[in-house]
Formats: sequence, C-alpha cells, structure tokens
Amino acid sequence: MIRTRSSLSRFHFRSSLALVALLLTTATSTAQAWWDTEYKQRTKVTLNTTAEGVTTSEALSGVAVPLRLHSGNFDFIGAKPDGSDLRVVAADDKTPLKFSVERFDSTGELAVLWVQVPTVAPGTDKNLVYVYAGNPKAAAEPVATVADSGAAATFRFNQTDGAVRDVNGTIAATAPVAIEPNGLIGASARFDGSQPMELPASDAMKAASGAPYSLALWARPTAVAGTLFAQGALSVALDAGKVVVKLGRVQFSGGELPPAAWVHIAVTFGIGKATLYVNGTQAAQVDVPAPAPAIEGAVLVGDNYNGLIDELQVAAELRSAEWVRFARAAQGADALLVASELQREGESASGDGSGQPAYMGVLVKNLTVDAWVVIGICGVMLLIAIWVMIIKAVLVQRTDRGNLAFLAAFRAAPDVMKAGGASTHATSSLARLYDSGIQQLNKRGVGATQVKPLSGASLNAVRAAIEADMVRENQGLNSQIVLLTIAIAGGPFLGLFGTVVGVMITFAAIALAGDVNVNAIAPGIAAALLATVAGLGVAIPSLFGYNYLASRIKNISSDMSIFVDEFITRVAETYGDVAPAAGQTGAAH
Repeated sequence: MIRTRSSLSRFHFRSSLALVALLLTTATSTAQAWWDTEYKQRTKVTLNTTAEGVTTSEALSGVAVPLRLHSGNFDFIGAKPDGSDLRVVAADDKTPLKFSVERFDSTGELAVLWVQVPTVAPGTDKNLVYVYAGNPKAAAEPVATVADSGAAATFRFNQTDGAVRDVNGTIAATAPVAIEPNGLIGASARFDGSQPMELPASDAMKAASGAPYSLALWARPTAVAGTLFAQGALSVALDAGKVVVKLGRVQFSGGELPPAAWVHIAVTFGIGKATLYVNGTQAAQVDVPAPAPAIEGAVLVGDNYNGLIDELQVAAELRSAEWVRFARAAQGADALLVASELQREGESASGDGSGQPAYMGVLVKNLTVDAWVVIGICGVMLLIAIWVMIIKAVLVQRTDRGNLAFLAAFRAAPDVMKAGGASTHATSSLARLYDSGIQQLNKRGVGATQVKPLSGASLNAVRAAIEADMVRENQGLNSQIVLLTIAIAGGPFLGLFGTVVGVMITFAAIALAGDVNVNAIAPGIAAALLATVAGLGVAIPSLFGYNYLASRIKNISSDMSIFVDEFITRVAETYGDVAPAAGQTGAAH
C-alpha cells in the first residue's frame, strides 16, 4: 500500500512538472508569436499603467490612442510608401484592431495612427499593441472610424481643405477653418481671434438637463484669453491665464495656462457636480443645483481666441478622472505611458535573434543622408591613410636596412672612392648620396686623373651638391605624409559636422511629429554620433601612424646629415689640401 501511494505521488509530481513546462512553453510561444510572417517588421507599443508609468486604478474600455511612428521605432524604407501595408494587432498578437491613419510621411519618416484599444488594464505594463508593416503584397485597408467609446463627436482637424468634419463625417463646420499641419498630434485648427469655427445644432452633441456630459480638448493659446468652446448655456473660456467654465448661472475657474504651450482641458458634468481638469489634474469642482440647464444648440469654437486647438471631443457620458489622466498622457505622448520598439520577423524581442540588443542595427537604420555622406568620406580618408602608412612604413624600413648595410660597407672600405654605391645598395638613401658625391668628385678629376689636391672651395661645392640631393631625399621620404595630417586634423571636424547636422535633423523631425519621448529622440541622436565616431576612427590610427613614421624619417634624415659630414671628412683627409672650413660641418641640419 505504501509503494502504491509513493508511486501515485511520483506520478502526480511528474504530471505537475509536465503541465508547468507545457504552460511555460505555451506562454513563451505566445509572447514570441508573429501575427503574419508576410509582414517583415512590427512596432511593439506598450501602455504602462503601473507606478513607473501613468498610474490608473480602473480599466478603460474602447479608448482611442494615437500611435506616433518615427525613424526610431518604425522602418519607413521597409514599409510601402503610402503606408497601405499597415496593420494593428492587439496584445494577443491575433486580434486585428480598428485604426485610422491621420498622417503618413515616408519621406520625412513620420506617421500618426489612431487605434481603438479594447481594454487598458490598470497597474500593468502588459497593455500591448503591435503595428505591422513590410508586406508588399498587402492591400490598403478600408478607412475605419476610430473614436473613444461614448464619444458623440470627435474633431481631429486633419482635413487638408479646411472643411472640418467629425470622424464620423456627420457633423461639419459651416465654413472652412485654417489648418496648422504640425499640431499636437497631427494637424490642428488655427484661430486668429476673428474667425471662430461654427458647428450646426446636432442631436449627437446636445445633453438634456442633468444628463451626463463631457468635453475635452487640447489648446495652445498665444494669448491666454478667448472662448474655446460655447454651446447654449455652456462656455469654456480663458481669462487671465485661467480656464473659466460657465453653465447657466454656475461659474467656476481653475488651472494655470502659460501661453504658447499645449494644455489639455476637460470638463465633466454629472448628477449635481461639475468638474474641471487641466493637464489631467482636477483644477476645480462645484455643485450644480437642479434643474441644470440643457446643453444644446449650435457650437462656436475659438471665438476671440488666438492659438491652436486639437482633438476636440464631446461625450454623452461622465468621463472619469482616470480617463482624463490617461487621455492626456496618451495624446500628449507622455514617455512614462507610451513606449515603443521596432522588431523584425525572426528576431528576438531584443532585436537581433541572439537575445542581445541590436545596437548597431538600430544606429545604422537611423542614419540620416548627411551622416552617410560624412561616414563615406571618412571611410575614403581612412583607406587613403592606411595606404600611406603601409607604403611609407615599407619605405622607411627598407631605407633603414639599406643604410645600415651601406654604412658598414662604407666604413670598412680602405678607399673612400671604392665603397660601392646604389648599384650594390639600391634601397639605401646614403648610397644615393654617396653616388652624388662620387659624381661631383669625378667631375673634379679626383681619382686616377687627379693632378692637384682639392681646395676648400671644391670641397664646399661637393658638400652643397650632396646636401641638395639630401633635401630631395627628405622630400621623397615625407611625400604623401601630408595626407595623414589632413586625416588627423580634418577627420574629427568632419565627423562633428555630421553629428551636429544629424542632431539638428532629429530634433526638427521630433518637433514636426510632436513626439518628445526618449524612444523618439535617442535613436536619431545615437545614430548622428556615429559620424563623430567615424571621424575619430580616421584620426586616431592616422595620428599613431604619423608619429611613428615622423620619428623614423627624422632618424633617417639625421643619418644622412651625419653621413655627409663623414663623407666630406674622409674625402678631405685623402684628396684635399685643407680641412673643411670651420662652421661647414652639419650645415644641412
């Protein structure tokens, strides 16, 4: 009986281990799944609702989230130029999500997608969305309507012709509105204080007496005054840098609005309460005595207001403080909430299929054209520098060895005229100087036909001729060394130029995209720094090579100067009538 129970215990234990292993395998395969292998890249977007991100304490359903794509998290070269191969998939990597493209600029490498996320769970960093691309066979998706659940009307001002309509296309402005192409999220409405936007009365945008109602918008005022939104008994205005809300006889205000900065404003009306939120924080709350006035009639936006307005939303429900805080963070590209990374089919989550981050891959993919040009020039400079260092190192090595061999033969020869020259020591610069000296002596009859000893003037003339050839030898040794000095001095400056231009382009792109999180900035700046690395990569080896070659060439030059003195001295002792004039020794130093 004991054996039977022991066997059963072992069976249950092994079964439990097998089940755990199966669950882990399933979880791993699910996490690494790829929705469709025809798509070669995806951008993983994380909405972090933990304390490290933007904390939420309640689940949010059907929220519309803008996803900003840029060169740091999306490969525009690998995607179709018009973005028609874009697909958005839920966290399970199986369920396609509704999305709409507000902007897709493959040349400027900027895009904005609105995605309707079914559920955003509180207190987790597992709220994931995947944006797939890189499938040349994919056909364009039908245009989808993406708006928050409960929204009665949403205006994104992305109509290039100024004919503003809500995302459903059912409510349109009575006259064209000026559009600012580079707004907060995409395009924005621009007001100069004289031409407000008027919307006709609509059943979708009205609220009965005491019915729940919420208004949210982004404003970037150039002057902190003017009416942002007015509809019947309701008005939301700016006065002395504060938001002032009126509903019938009830008036309240709060928040501090600095000019020339984007501010998220939300107003909610529930049963007997009205609340004002500024930048996701409750700025004021008052009681609204019954009966509350109805909110209905035509809508006026931007009356006597100077500045921009974006993402105007009216909802026939009471938006919670959690929703307001999340919407402000998501739409404003809060880096604590939204994080994104580029992944490729077949790669691990870290990017290179080996479990290690593909750092160099990210840097290379984010290089701008100017950086490529600079790196290309640096590469050519490095090849030239290496070629110069190799040929010069071979030259000085051969010259040095030839000089040692010739000098030994010269000093061992009993007759200065019979030491042998370049014909025996072809690589020796000393042998070539020796031949030059012998040639000058032969002109003066030194040797078999000499009649009288050489005078001091003749010896000085021979020395001058040899020293002239020594200058030419030095020029030959130092030729092309200037290319190393150009690499040393010019490489770092050229690399710095590429980095500065790359950083300028990165910040300009970020300004256009309105995305200020580190994932948008870091790849471009890191890639721009590659130009400086390339410049230093040229200068450092060139500096070492130059110093080595300069030292060796200096030693050879010194040996030639000493040899000239030694040669003239031996000639004077054997064939001269006087010693060399004082002060002539070492004249070529």
